Amino acid sequence: MSMERVREHLARFGLADRIREFDESSATVELAARAVGVEPARIAKTLSFMVAETPTLVLFAGDARVNNQAFKATFHCKAKMLSAEQAAELVGHAVGGVCPFGVNDGVEVFLDESLRRFETVWPAAGSSNSAIELTLDELERVSGARGWVDVGRGWREGE
Repeated sequence: MSMERVREHLARFGLADRIREFDESSATVELAARAVGVEPARIAKTLSFMVAETPTLVLFAGDARVNNQAFKATFHCKAKMLSAEQAAELVGHAVGGVCPFGVNDGVEVFLDESLRRFETVWPAAGSSNSAIELTLDELERVSGARGWVDVGRGWREGE
């Protein structure tokens, strides 16, 4: 069902035909990078948090980690990731396929600055064996992102 919601969502933008499904799992950054044939950093991993009472998704480059201090400064709360059960219930996608497309009403989406290094990135597409290649402009448009944040670490030179 999650995959169908994503397909319907992306169809509204004329992008559903670009979803790639794999015989193998793409549920982790490393598996997804292997499945699509790119460096792990180009996988746009979607992490789900609870910000106040709002389920919130932040898309990071595959090599970025959460910078807890920056997260708290940006969102005014500690970075508290949703459990697998909470993600499925509140976001509408199971862990391994969490993406910003076809999510439940009330979910907020942000894009992390770590993605800006790339012309295209590969977020999941609603299942643990799917992805779609999007330009950053496409990702911003189809994700309904509220904006760009700088809450990642480990991806900049010298970090």
